[in-house]
Amino acid sequence: MSEYANSRYECAEPANGRIGLALGEKLAAVVGRLPDSNSICDLGCGNGYLSGLLARRGYRVVGVDASESGIEIARRAHGERGEFVCAPIDSTLPAALGRARFDAVVSGDVIEHLYRPADLVECANELLRPGGWLVLSTPYHGYLKNLALSVVDGWDIHHTVGWDGGHIKFFSVRTLSSLVVGGGFEVQRFQFFGRTLWLWKNMICVARKRQR
Repeated sequence: MSEYANSRYECAEPANGRIGLALGEKLAAVVGRLPDSNSICDLGCGNGYLSGLLARRGYRVVGVDASESGIEIARRAHGERGEFVCAPIDSTLPAALGRARFDAVVSGDVIEHLYRPADLVECANELLRPGGWLVLSTPYHGYLKNLALSVVDGWDIHHTVGWDGGHIKFFSVRTLSSLVVGGGFEVQRFQFFGRTLWLWKNMICVARKRQR
């Protein structure tokens, strides 16, 4: 389990302010374009902000997070519209949810906090119906962005080594694609979040569970 599970949440708003609000809207828009996706599991829902956003748009949402404070806030803020479960993202989760099958799994900027990122992808596979959708966001890394960080001596700040439960994995399109494909999905497309071409802040992988 990642140290991210021990994160303390104090309010129902995104911890990173306006950027978090904008990313939440972006993820909700991506989900809104998925066909036949009425039931959604938000893996690593934190304080439930994205879950609440999706629930208000008419989706049936179950949010999952290992942070007790996050789930407590999510239930207070969004419990009338969604269901929230305090549980780790690992092999025990599908049983904890009663083997429920969802049309889509969404996970916003969680996978970079996990010691074993494959846990999230494997959980998503177990929780999805055949042909179900995975929408997964994480900070973007590519050659030009990494070069720019080096030029401005920005790696120390970027790696957030003083942040308990901070980022411990750093993905490119290629490495995230490999992880998702290895977990039983077919990558459909990548979308990007941020104002500067090739220096995007986040990438969003949209993938579909293979149908047996």
